Amino acid sequence: MTDHATRLDHIVLWVSDPIAAAHFYEKAVGLEPVRLADFSAGEAPFPSVRVSEETILDLMPRAKADRMTMLPGAADSSGHPVNHVCLSLSADAFNALLDRLQEQSVPVSDIAHDSFGARGLAKRSFYFRDPDGNIFEARHYD
Repeated sequence: MTDHATRLDHIVLWVSDPIAAAHFYEKAVGLEPVRLADFSAGEAPFPSVRVSEETILDLMPRAKADRMTMLPGAADSSGHPVNHVCLSLSADAFNALLDRLQEQSVPVSDIAHDSFGARGLAKRSFYFRDPDGNIFEARHYD
């Protein structure tokens, strides 16, 4: 039986170099690349990275902004109109992410406590930027 509940499927991030972005998300954030080889071979328009079984981040080259014609003005979104994307992790995965980011010399914010989110108050959270300036929050509730 298929569950038809509303879920977040994907978020499209504008990036200057999709291959470098995929490597950042793999090495620093710990997300698995999807279609990276296909993109490198010119067989896919962009690569992605897997956040969960149900959610991916698409790494869209800024150079393709003029092809965004699904709605009037869609090409104008190639800046940073989204404030941030939040990743909810287990406590162990949260600690591992923080360690990987520090190993990769990625600056992170101070750790916040009890910030509100989709599941109530998160025990801890912090922010970081990817190489293209996209801002992420990482948090855990348990």
